Amino acid sequence: MKKNRLVAVWLLALILFVGSIAKADEGMWLPMLIGKNYEQMKKQGFKLTPEDLYSVNKASIKDAIVSFGGFCTGEIVSKNGLIFTNHHCGYDAAASNSTPENNILDNGFYAKSYAEEKPIPGLFVRFLVRMQDVTPQVMAGLNGVADKDKAAKVAEISKQISADITKGTTQEAEVKDIYKANQYLLFIYERFTDIRLVGIPPQSIGKFGGDTDNWEWPRHTGDFSIFRVYAGADNKAATYAATNKPYTPKKFLPVSIKSIKNGDFSMVYGFPGRTDRFLTSYGVQLATEKTNPTIVKLRDIRLKAWKEEMNKSVSTRLKLSSQYANIANYWKYYIGQTEQLKRLKIYDEKQQQESAFTAWAASNPVNAGLMQEYKKAYAVYEPYAVHVTYINEGLLASAWIRNAFQLGSTLKMMQDKKDDVAYLKQTNQNLNNMVTKYKDTYNELADKKIFAKILTSFYADVPKSQHPKFITSIITDHWKGSPEATFQNYADSLWSNSVLINPDKLSKFLSNPSQEALENDPGYKYAANLNPPEYVKANFGTTISDFQAAKARLDNLYLKALLEKNKGMIMYPDANSTMRISYGQIQNYSPKDGITYNIQTTIDGMVSKYQPGDGEFDLPKSLLTAYAKRDFREYGENGTLPVGFISSNDITGGNSGSPVINANGELIGLAFDGNWEAMSGDIAFDKKYKRTISVDARFVLWCIDVLGGAHNIINELDIRRDAPMVKKPVRAASKMK
Repeated sequence: MKKNRLVAVWLLALILFVGSIAKADEGMWLPMLIGKNYEQMKKQGFKLTPEDLYSVNKASIKDAIVSFGGFCTGEIVSKNGLIFTNHHCGYDAAASNSTPENNILDNGFYAKSYAEEKPIPGLFVRFLVRMQDVTPQVMAGLNGVADKDKAAKVAEISKQISADITKGTTQEAEVKDIYKANQYLLFIYERFTDIRLVGIPPQSIGKFGGDTDNWEWPRHTGDFSIFRVYAGADNKAATYAATNKPYTPKKFLPVSIKSIKNGDFSMVYGFPGRTDRFLTSYGVQLATEKTNPTIVKLRDIRLKAWKEEMNKSVSTRLKLSSQYANIANYWKYYIGQTEQLKRLKIYDEKQQQESAFTAWAASNPVNAGLMQEYKKAYAVYEPYAVHVTYINEGLLASAWIRNAFQLGSTLKMMQDKKDDVAYLKQTNQNLNNMVTKYKDTYNELADKKIFAKILTSFYADVPKSQHPKFITSIITDHWKGSPEATFQNYADSLWSNSVLINPDKLSKFLSNPSQEALENDPGYKYAANLNPPEYVKANFGTTISDFQAAKARLDNLYLKALLEKNKGMIMYPDANSTMRISYGQIQNYSPKDGITYNIQTTIDGMVSKYQPGDGEFDLPKSLLTAYAKRDFREYGENGTLPVGFISSNDITGGNSGSPVINANGELIGLAFDGNWEAMSGDIAFDKKYKRTISVDARFVLWCIDVLGGAHNIINELDIRRDAPMVKKPVRAASKMK
């Protein structure tokens, strides 16, 4: 996410050099190999050992870090399995437990006893047990395999390796490639599925600033939520039961309420999702000119339609709020990424790097022509890029279409297993769950509007030569003078005549389902055109698969060459949803001439943004009252209360909720965002501008303690202070039982 334009060090935007060449704040490092970075970490102030970070022989900080639901990171902060993560990671859990009568999403919630904690079906956490290199096993199995068949073969080999290593255990494992399939690592996990919501602030705190402040600094968002891991009597993973006990972890993080200052060491430990730092200039150009603008346009259609309905009632807002928040987050992300890739001239920089690479590789026939091969591959794919983007971001946006796929395959299987009572019972339950989930987020007016607008947009944006037959048939059969009116007319017809779209009609159909009736349903007939593998084959032939295979081969060769070119230097692999460590400093920055952003924001800035009744900048009365009294307790500093801070750590999606840890291994905050000036970071790390935005642990504890009155939670934590308190305040706490 940082860059250097000197051609002599053309790879600097992608790798970390040890020593004086670059600071150690770029890179998402594998914990297993963090010892290679240790001396640099010590120079920046780190006071622990590599074994304190990652060990398979004793408890280490890795044992306090969890993959939260597969989409965020969480950290264990008590001996009773308490988890801190972000508010937006717990948003769906709060929304699904909210009603207009008991609206914990808007009002906040803190359990005062174990009995009040709310089970969240479907939520899980995974603890990493260990990782190991399995490259020899995978590579041996790939000998003689054609490029087009390698992905399937890797999946087969990986499945067998995982099965062998976990046989006879409750563990699960997966093989992940790094360095573009030049190396393969096995990750072994323990999964816990009894996860309960313990606390969450009102969303006026947890989402303060809304879309306006999203990806921006200064920031004043209390982005945290609290959960707990439960286990069976043997302290092992167990399905939900009222008799389960809070999990006793191998390790938990103490929470610091000490002062922080510019230049302090900071570390982020978590599960970053995906970066593409080795993307070529051709990929950058495609993203900025084709893919990103299309994603933004299609998400904008959904957001506007949902927002119109959400503004009509509290119940509708609660129903749509979770999916709205998910789509809005990366809607703005893609806007920012495109803007910063252009502003920082990343395409030009990549071109320079590639020219330097080609000059270095001139004597090697395999590598010398790589960039020309990339150019040819992208030239073939580029005319179809917008169309491909429309598949997942547009044509499959309506949930009822995905439900139709599931119904089609399920009803066929039910017919084949009509005498299997147990299977039929379980399948019917799964279908009922599908309908319930669908009903929870369905809004007829918004969904129909989105459907018609996306088809209209597809008709205009995708070249006519690429239009599928069913699109031209809709135009022919439902023409109403313009594409917009035509697709609206078609939507009206589907909504009136299909049993798959309205949840009540769908539920009635499933009470006595018929394969024949399903196949004759107009909604199913439409959805049948969009089954992704069949759609791609019918409309693109092998163009897309050929491009993917060619790109995978070129990426593999390019990274292999880079590893050889930079032998002896420490290179970090792209993020791929596996555990990583990034380290750096609490650090201010200057976004433009004459402006310097401080490392910290406070409640004073939060209250100065306050707009009563506003959807983004309202604040709860309890916060305003405590603020007026300057009731900051031991969490305050210099007459105010810290809210957020910035650091130079390298993060991406998936790091949400990750602990920001100081030099002593203490939690000082929760990472939740990046800054606008460096949103090119998933493709090119920018050393000058990149910052991680985190909510300060002191603000988190203040919300729990002062606003929430959840002294039981505070008393459960190991709180580290600047100096021992003369007398700790006595807090009346509900007995945890």
